Amino acid sequence: MAGPSPFVDMGKKAKDLLTKDYNFDQKFTVSMLSSTGMGLTATGLKKDQIFFGDINTVYKSRNTTVDVKVDTYSNVSTKVTVNDVWPCSKAALSFRIPDHKSGKLDVQYLHPHAAIDSSIGLNPTPLLELSATIGSKELSLGGEVGFDTASASCTKYTAGIGLNKPDFSVALFLADKGQTLKASYIHCVNPFTSVAAEMTHRFSTYENSFSIGSSHAVDPFTVVKTRLSNNGKVAMLCQREWRPKSLITFSGEYDSKAINASPKMGLALALKP
Repeated sequence: MAGPSPFVDMGKKAKDLLTKDYNFDQKFTVSMLSSTGMGLTATGLKKDQIFFGDINTVYKSRNTTVDVKVDTYSNVSTKVTVNDVWPCSKAALSFRIPDHKSGKLDVQYLHPHAAIDSSIGLNPTPLLELSATIGSKELSLGGEVGFDTASASCTKYTAGIGLNKPDFSVALFLADKGQTLKASYIHCVNPFTSVAAEMTHRFSTYENSFSIGSSHAVDPFTVVKTRLSNNGKVAMLCQREWRPKSLITFSGEYDSKAINASPKMGLALALKP
């Protein structure tokens, strides 16, 4: 459906170029998919001297998807998604055990000229969230609002506008209850190279921050990304598809303001047999 994207995806292309796949720890992921629609993913992450892990199982049947994840702290997270509850819509029920207040119901509706997302917590004093965008695939205007019934107060409200063209995308947001102005831009220089920038201005402190980055496909199997931030941090990533759907990613970050600190290095290995 060629309509506006959900509000959460506005500016996503630039954000993904600047942040996606950067990892400064050691991460290992194995994914397997059976012919019956069952998928299994095991993930291990070593952060400093601590090891985290989880096992995620996904089962798809017709228009229903069941996602169950168990982590090293014995938390069980479950999400049941049903597509086409009514035309152009989907609903998702999620909860986490043993947290009995974690239940949440999400409903999404997509229209050729609008996209609406709503969320309500399944507890006595739920958190309500609503976001919507109107317009077209190229030009869209949207906003989101959150309301806490326990304190009877707004937790957030954000407005944004996005422009998407075949070779570039721009997004502008008024966020943090009107206290922050954010802008993002991504430009496809050629089929192999893209550049992106993200800038934030906080009205209360007059503070400005920015990040700029690039992505270049060296060959059909190798991507190199770079990032520079105003805080003096420089990052680089090299990702290689060494076999179909299996990736190895090296990441590094250097903080020019922390002269005595060692650069951060990370390795991520994702296997799909």
